[in-house]
Amino acid sequence: MPTSASAAGSVPAAPMTAIRFILVFGIISALMDMVYEGARSVTGPFLGALGASALLVSVVTGAGEAVALVLRLVFGRLADRPGLRWALAISGYALTAVSVPLLGITDALWVACLLVLAERLGKAVRSPAKDTMLAEAGSALGQGKAFALHEALDQVGALLGPLLVGVALALSGSYGPGFLLLAVPGLAAMLILFRLRRRVPEPAVYEAADASPATALPAPGGPGPASVKAVPMPRQYWLYAAFSSLTMFGHATFGLLSFHLVATGLLPPAVVPVLYAAAMGVDAVAALASGWLFDRVGLKVLLVLPVLAAAVPWLGFSNNTALAVTGMLVWGAAMGVQESTMRAGVAGLAPAARRGSAYGMFTACYGLAWLAGSFLIGVLYEYSIPALAITVTAVQAAAMVIFAVVRPHAVRPGLQSSGNEPS
Repeated sequence: MPTSASAAGSVPAAPMTAIRFILVFGIISALMDMVYEGARSVTGPFLGALGASALLVSVVTGAGEAVALVLRLVFGRLADRPGLRWALAISGYALTAVSVPLLGITDALWVACLLVLAERLGKAVRSPAKDTMLAEAGSALGQGKAFALHEALDQVGALLGPLLVGVALALSGSYGPGFLLLAVPGLAAMLILFRLRRRVPEPAVYEAADASPATALPAPGGPGPASVKAVPMPRQYWLYAAFSSLTMFGHATFGLLSFHLVATGLLPPAVVPVLYAAAMGVDAVAALASGWLFDRVGLKVLLVLPVLAAAVPWLGFSNNTALAVTGMLVWGAAMGVQESTMRAGVAGLAPAARRGSAYGMFTACYGLAWLAGSFLIGVLYEYSIPALAITVTAVQAAAMVIFAVVRPHAVRPGLQSSGNEPS
């Protein structure tokens, strides 16, 4: 049932319920996840087949994640403007929908690298706007549950896309047909996205309807640049960003993990996407579980993230197939927590009027850290895998120390920051 207007008539009725908006956006994300997760499931072996070294695979995939994260600093500021959010979401999704199928018609390593980066750029363009709209719709449902539900729907596509690519690779013996097939879910996602945009042109109505008259959101167009800029980020926000950045500095990319599986002969190329799909299934379960716990215990649930990330290199870069496969599944669990609950924490630490910027700055911090870490991990992989595992473990231990300084017990789930550090 649409949200009713307030007695004073100051809050407009929502054109659909918040839960339905989240579900439809989740379907869009599921379809687009088929596209880019299908491609990511074979990026490492694909670049390796084109002649890339382990270091290049690690750097390119790490740079891709950095592009997807760091540039959100720019697009996050743009997402602070309600009138631009849908345009950013549509253009970002479109860039991904186009760049991935083009991988199917190139055999040049440098072109493939550029397309991998272009796909990640699409995620940078759309994510702050999408996250902000989801945060608005999740104001009544609960931020943890809203992001966890969205992430779980994401993972449906993240499971189906790699399976589609794996079947195409097994039948054709080459990567091209799988990339080309991913154009179909990409087109479907764009069609639904345009329809949702027409149905809900102002997602801020969900947060306005949930707020009291004293705290209701301003009318579309929001506060002017001066008033938004005047609200500072609290100290805990920056400590939280430091913790997340250090965690991601010691987080290996799937590109290098899958490159290892194929280069060492542990698995044939066609099986790697199937394993990635399994990791995405674990991702979905971890996202739902951690999101549910976040709404009950707050940021403390994130203590599991450095533990999972530290275990990945010990398992995933093993020369034992069973251990390496286990490492991939642990990697999936870490990604589920990182992609859902770690984002949900930002909504409670940043001022509501600057959420777009908050997400942009937050992801820029840990994106740069992930890029630097990917370079270091790639170098250590070629030098010594035990040294790599020891280094990552030390980094994650340092992250846990910073996390203690954040005082997670003092951050209540769903807390909306006023710009001052909570007492």
